[in-house]
Amino acid sequence: MAHLKRTVVVAVGAMVALTACAPAGYDGTNPGPAEPVAVAAAEPTSTADPGATPEVTAEPTAAPTADPTADPTSAPIPSNVKLTQALKGKAVPKMGKVVTDEKGFLLYRFDKDTNDPAASNCIDKCAQVWPPALTDGNPQLDGVADEKVGTVTRQDGTRQITLDGWPLYRYIGDKKAGQWKGQGVGGTWFAVQPNGKKNLECLPTGTPKAVEPPSNADSGSSY
Repeated sequence: MAHLKRTVVVAVGAMVALTACAPAGYDGTNPGPAEPVAVAAAEPTSTADPGATPEVTAEPTAAPTADPTADPTSAPIPSNVKLTQALKGKAVPKMGKVVTDEKGFLLYRFDKDTNDPAASNCIDKCAQVWPPALTDGNPQLDGVADEKVGTVTRQDGTRQITLDGWPLYRYIGDKKAGQWKGQGVGGTWFAVQPNGKKNLECLPTGTPKAVEPPSNADSGSSY
């Protein structure tokens, strides 16, 4: 069981093919906090008249006590958001070392993101094509070192899993578990290895383009 180490706030925001070794049926061209504010004590604004009748005031209502375990940077996870329940490091034929989710779908990293500090620059339309691997903070780990795993808080308050600081994503072009049609897309998307580095073992011919986002996707950053 992972105990995620880090949470940071997200910043808004051509490979030369070496060998054609993509999955069967893949042609490579059109793959199917601010600092806390100190609160000063209020200064008295006037001196009471000693001859006046004292004014009765109501007892102040105690303010609710904050939950010290709550994460102030994270919003509650909406019920319709798909969470990534596990990270599994493994070796697959041709590709070598990769990381998958609990269903066997490969996870990717984006060269336009940063890992120090961790920040995701895939939002809006980009995130429709590359859904972020979201978490409630407790993914199961198999073949992935606990100290490598963290989170980054996205614009909408959800938490995205990071590996060595790099935010992780799926690719909607991968229709089945074990596919890696997102490998090398745009020269910026690569399967991630268990150590967080990008996998360069199996690159497609040319520089493939991403699939089109769903028709209801918002406009946004490049993907």
